[in-house]
Amino acid sequence: MANSRYEYVKSFEVEDEVMPPNLMIVRIEGCNFDTFSDIHDLEKPNDEKALALMNSCAAAVLEEYPDIVFSYGFNDEYSFVFKRKTKFYQRRASKIMSLIVSFFSSVYATKWKEFFPHKEMKCPLSFLARLLCCASLEVLQAYLAWRQNECHIRNLHNTCLWMLIKSGKSAKEAVEVLQGTQKQEKNELLFQQFGINYRMLPEIFRQGSCIFMMQAEDVVKYDEHGNPIKRMRRRPRMIHNEHIAGQNFWNGQQYLLMELGPFENDIKKIKAAYVRSFLFENKLMPSTWIVIRIDGCHFHRFSEVHEFEKPNDQQALNLMNSCAVAVLEEFKDIVFSYGVSDEYSFILSKDSKFYQRQASQIVSVIVSFFSSVYVMKWKDFFPFKELKFSPSFDGRAVCYPSTEILRDYLAWRQVDCHINNQYNTCFWMLVKSGKSKSEAQSYLKGTQTREKNELLIRQFNIDYNTLPEMFRRGSSVFRIKGEDSTMPKNGTFGDAKEKIITDHSNIIEDAFWKEHPSILS
Repeated sequence: MANSRYEYVKSFEVEDEVMPPNLMIVRIEGCNFDTFSDIHDLEKPNDEKALALMNSCAAAVLEEYPDIVFSYGFNDEYSFVFKRKTKFYQRRASKIMSLIVSFFSSVYATKWKEFFPHKEMKCPLSFLARLLCCASLEVLQAYLAWRQNECHIRNLHNTCLWMLIKSGKSAKEAVEVLQGTQKQEKNELLFQQFGINYRMLPEIFRQGSCIFMMQAEDVVKYDEHGNPIKRMRRRPRMIHNEHIAGQNFWNGQQYLLMELGPFENDIKKIKAAYVRSFLFENKLMPSTWIVIRIDGCHFHRFSEVHEFEKPNDQQALNLMNSCAVAVLEEFKDIVFSYGVSDEYSFILSKDSKFYQRQASQIVSVIVSFFSSVYVMKWKDFFPFKELKFSPSFDGRAVCYPSTEILRDYLAWRQVDCHINNQYNTCFWMLVKSGKSKSEAQSYLKGTQTREKNELLIRQFNIDYNTLPEMFRRGSSVFRIKGEDSTMPKNGTFGDAKEKIITDHSNIIEDAFWKEHPSILS
């Protein structure tokens, strides 16, 4: 990032490295999944296609990130286990957690039509994520036993609940019937009233799904005689087993033994409270401004594959801005956002109690929602371009103690926007004029703002100050109060007296904040 007098704001960022030899688990779970399933008429208590979609997303995560060696999921949740010696993103908790939940969300939206070809995805599904540090293999084993037991408890309850509802009882009556019942009583209810032997239900419902990587032979090409040439490749394998935390299952998987190690004993008693104590949680300081900054991951490659215009693709930027508007519509605690290129910063008010100010939940739900919306809105902005692979974003939370420092943060990002955009404009004009990328870099090395402006005018007849404000200043998305009942040209109404607008003003100077005093009040 470019140097400026505002760079001191980086000192407020807190490192959250998970120290080795702790094992890392990222668990994601659907946010308001009951509402999502109702809106999309998913089958109750289990929708096989929805579960297959979740499993497909989990397999995609394992293929994308080789450091994840095992995953387990049921219903609307999935847990991803990293290999013991991973150095993935320097083991930074927020980066790892946000990247996994973003990619999963993006893949979910991308693959929806594959599993529900006749159902439109009417609203984005976002996921919450948490990172758990396992001090030993015994903790990992206890965690897996806990989650699989939770799968069984929930599924048995939901199977009884929905059979009662389908038989004519109201939801309230069904809940009352099941209140206080134990496992045996629920099994008897299913068998006696509905002729259902619970143990005969599909394993995917009762046991959940585990996916892990295995080495398998794969045909990579054929020789001149038509004979297949094979190589060993990592491939995801899905298994349903009723004791994934048991020695027999775990110690029978060579790849898991190699990357994580063996389980020494079987779990005798599941202690959920013990496992929860290993959750890696960071509660953000009260009475401070919370900034959630998300950044595109490998967006240089993403932009090249999708042939974005250089140095700025107006439609790609408009897509980012549209996603930011959707985020502000969804999360009322966000009072302001600023974006440039493939990044966006979302500001939560100082008195926000959003998710009890738990960093992992705030970051994950925002980055997940943004990722889902990005995929869902792609065709609105690129109707003739196929989305060739799922985008992902990482995120982090930073607290700023005063409005002055928060404004310096925003100034830092806008200065960075200007410096990078001016450089990129010069760079790509030189490349388009015939220079190689390395020649263009050498040509610009050591040049200052005035020299770059002169280059653009002299060689390309471009006055930098006349380029679109969105390119030079970035985009601000925020709410304003107003009595006007007409739809604003550059905004959307949140309610009758409020609208969300996208603006490209200078947010470094006082004039902007004087014009909109309520934003940071």
